[in-house]
Amino acid sequence: MPDRRRDVRERWDRVGGREFRSLRAGRRHGDAPDVVLVPGLGALGYLVDTLDACGGRTTAHLLDVPGFGHRAARVCPAGIDAVAGAVRGWIDEVPSAPVVLVGHSTGAQAALHVAAARPDLVRSLVLLGPTFPPEQRGVKKLVRAFVRNFLHESPALVPATVPDYLRGGPAEITRFIRSAQHDAPEDVIEEVRCPVLLARGEHDAFAPQPWVDRLAAAARDARSEVVGGAHTFPFRRGEATARLILG
Repeated sequence: MPDRRRDVRERWDRVGGREFRSLRAGRRHGDAPDVVLVPGLGALGYLVDTLDACGGRTTAHLLDVPGFGHRAARVCPAGIDAVAGAVRGWIDEVPSAPVVLVGHSTGAQAALHVAAARPDLVRSLVLLGPTFPPEQRGVKKLVRAFVRNFLHESPALVPATVPDYLRGGPAEITRFIRSAQHDAPEDVIEEVRCPVLLARGEHDAFAPQPWVDRLAAAARDARSEVVGGAHTFPFRRGEATARLILG
């Protein structure tokens, strides 16, 4: 069942000369750091329950990057480097840093770049379903992974993600995927100084266990967890995902 939502609010901030949209929940409790969520492939809907649950413990933000969540929200091109730059600029200007930075899927790749480039902005890093292992950096094996993973996803995920994908458009989505395939998280994670948590769903074909183990071994300070579900395991598991993030 979906988690009961508290008070998720839309927010616009001017960052780098552009209007940057985000969703926000909760408020800060004591010295608890803000939580910043970076979605995969620009789709926000499947992470709203997680945002809401994190908001029960601190101030939490879900960033609309590259801007598929609203027709007026485009803040950067669809690509790992561009998204990382936009996220870095937003954290530098808007919340109380350092933050707990959480990325899912391609958002995990972008979050890695932020943590590596600006360690002063990130207290700890959470990588949920990090993509893509080297064997998926070609078309055929990526398609096979998609089919294997899709068999374990909820049908309700479609209305939670497809509207954002349609706003992005097939050309931008394709460009985003290709940029993720050209990225090398196994090299970037070596530069991250803060503690790292890696988590994958037990049926996640995009983040197979050997890949997660490789990333954890390359990091200076990392641990990994396996949870129920497939690649988009946070969907409708907001409370459990929030406990993982803030635990």
